[in-house]
Amino acid sequence: MVFPLNPVLLEALVLAVIDSGDAYGYVIAQKLKALASQKESALYPVLKRLQTAGYLTTYDQAFQGRNRRYYRITEEGKQQLSFYKKEWQDFKAMTDQVFDGGEQ
Repeated sequence: MVFPLNPVLLEALVLAVIDSGDAYGYVIAQKLKALASQKESALYPVLKRLQTAGYLTTYDQAFQGRNRRYYRITEEGKQQLSFYKKEWQDFKAMTDQVFDGGEQ
């Protein structure tokens, strides 16, 4: 993609991925790979910010002798995701209007 992801959009996308089901870091990174060409390790500060804000909780689950940390969206996270979705729709509509020559 030629358009870079800013931190807020990345947070919104991470919340959207986790809203569809609990996930661990590698799975989240793979789902975002088409949009963001960044290393998986760059995702963990975003997950930590979302957890600190109260939008995510975590739990560990054993898998092949190791623990995987899963992320689950909270009710506050769902509200924040709803806010992000509305903001995105407004932004997209304004952008489409400019791309279409100022007409709706």
